[in-house]
Amino acid sequence: MSSFDIGMDLGTSNVTVCLRGKGIVLREPSAIAYHKKTDEIMGVGQKAYDMLEKTPPQIVAVQPLLGGVVGDFNLTTDMIKVFLQRVCGSSMVKPRVVICVPSVITEVEARAVIDAAMSAGARKVYLVEEPFAAALGSGIDITKPQGNMIVNVGGATTNVAVVSLKGIVTKNSVKVAGGAFDEAIIKHIRLEHALLIGQKMAEEAKIQSGCTQAYAGERTVVLKGRCLKTGLPKRLEIPAKELATVCLSVALEIVSAVQLVIEQTPPELVGDLQDNGITLCGAGAKLGGLLELISQETKLETHLTEDPEDCVALGTAKAFDFEEELEYGMVDPVTYRMDLTQEIE
Repeated sequence: MSSFDIGMDLGTSNVTVCLRGKGIVLREPSAIAYHKKTDEIMGVGQKAYDMLEKTPPQIVAVQPLLGGVVGDFNLTTDMIKVFLQRVCGSSMVKPRVVICVPSVITEVEARAVIDAAMSAGARKVYLVEEPFAAALGSGIDITKPQGNMIVNVGGATTNVAVVSLKGIVTKNSVKVAGGAFDEAIIKHIRLEHALLIGQKMAEEAKIQSGCTQAYAGERTVVLKGRCLKTGLPKRLEIPAKELATVCLSVALEIVSAVQLVIEQTPPELVGDLQDNGITLCGAGAKLGGLLELISQETKLETHLTEDPEDCVALGTAKAFDFEEELEYGMVDPVTYRMDLTQEIE
């Protein structure tokens, strides 16, 4: 291969990189740590993630992406640069990169993603919408005149779309995903139990409880944090069903986003959905009870794709097979044609 063709799932929680022809070559938390006075990068990926909420004042560890788009341009650029170096090594050849973006994205947000990747060392940058990449990565034949629904539950956004004939027919993107469950648990425990817990603890609790009573069962969840009444460390053990109820309210917002797309889908394609069902993917898709809840509320068979965490990254690499569509830009073929295909010779 004379050049590197890279597909990148640039998520709020995780970054997954797929090298065309080789598969997944990098999977790291979307995090970076730096020294406040010197701006020295102290860690990227897993190393930086392990520092979250545990650093001294002079070191800052953050997740530079918000809602699937660039929150801090410089830090995002530095993070992408490190990841590209890990994938490409000492090669002098600048890679072509396809990056997935949420279904609903502004021109400014799209521009920021492109500029960050270009500044990090990419030769050419394309953007594709997450559901399109997820469909490709899930093995769906997008060239057929047949409707397929994709629900990608990420860390900060859930993207829902019906794809047919190499395009997106109807879509919806909501900023409710894996992180929203964590936030809901943190808020509930603070208000109902006067206990302050961190994001990692909330995530562990979410995984144990799921979002339905049936999944939670009779298990209990142990939480550790700081008591807001005494200021001292405290250990709390509560029924998993209590947290499942909290998570259910968030899960129903995702269900509403799915139902809205179904309502906006042409009747003939809705018929296809009855045959093909819903394909669920993304790291957040593995939450216990979510698949069954979506199936129950939509009356459509729902299945989890084979590689829920990696299918978007795999799909971005497969997008190189559709060069013509990439050249026109999949976000908006008129507004974005020049912006989405910027290249450095």
